[in-house]
Amino acid sequence: MEVDQYVYFALKSERMSAEEMTARLGLEADEITIRGSRRSEPPRPAVHIWKISVPRSSLPVDDMIMALVDRLEPYASAIGGLAEELDRDEPGHTAVLQVVRFFGEDEEDEEDEDSEEEWMTEVPTRPRPLGRHLDRRVLDFLQTTRAELDVDEYGDTL
Repeated sequence: MEVDQYVYFALKSERMSAEEMTARLGLEADEITIRGSRRSEPPRPAVHIWKISVPRSSLPVDDMIMALVDRLEPYASAIGGLAEELDRDEPGHTAVLQVVRFFGEDEEDEEDEDSEEEWMTEVPTRPRPLGRHLDRRVLDFLQTTRAELDVDEYGDTL
């Protein structure tokens, strides 16, 4: 079974731009989305998004989440403060740690393992198709940043 997966952390707001989030946090986003940049009525995308991501990888999801926490942990209190402020003024939760996995058929031609990002020092492994483990450090990070954990899995081969 072929598994394509990625992990990211995002702050979302109808009112505050991703540029302002960057300025407030002191951390440049890997990717931003501008509210209404594709369509103004109704606005699409519906919110501004500030996003930090882990590159697509064959590492287990647990390891991808840990890489994300390693990168964001020094900013956790600032992220939590900003998320609390946004949550007061906007509906729903504004911070999310997102895990996305697509399950599909194995391809005959496997991707070149050398194309993965340089940050990976471990030998890549096949993703574990079932189960996750979030340790206390990750749970503390989620609580500090006021983030929800959203895990989406897609595919018809499960």
